[in-house]
Amino acid sequence: MSSSVITTPVQSLETLATSFFERSVGQWNSKRRYYTLKNGETQEVVSDLTIEFLANGHPTLVELESVHGMEDALICGIQFAWESHYISPSGKQSTGATAFGIRGNKLYRDRGFATPKPVVATYQLRDRNTMQLHTEYGGSTFDEELKLVGANYRTRQTIISRAGQEIMIGQYLETRS
Repeated sequence: MSSSVITTPVQSLETLATSFFERSVGQWNSKRRYYTLKNGETQEVVSDLTIEFLANGHPTLVELESVHGMEDALICGIQFAWESHYISPSGKQSTGATAFGIRGNKLYRDRGFATPKPVVATYQLRDRNTMQLHTEYGGSTFDEELKLVGANYRTRQTIISRAGQEIMIGQYLETRS
């Protein structure tokens, strides 16, 4: 496993990100755990995910450009929909969708993980199968790594921090359905 970060010109970064998104398309089953570090609580969640690729000029990307007040078009993006079932300790359910689009080393979202407001993340690819995201809003920082493992698996890890202190870790195993 390589630990070096790929440093590339913007066009190459966008090309790598486009390939990563295209290879993520499909139906996925996600099993994840959120660990609250202060009190030791664990939340288990199972989700069905649908990921669709959005090409440059797609109406969803045009709307995302408008929401972010962009003059330049997004290169590409994805539409991400979920249906989640919280196993423990609560039994709640959650459904929703979000859209992402890229330009340069920025990933524009129509909503954040913990907010319905539009957010912007920076991203890089550690290698062609591993995307790293960094997002800040509402006093919190979200560092996420998504890794494609072969054609049928993805792992994800999210570390949420507030005031420089890590407060939650989310770990995910996603299997293509």
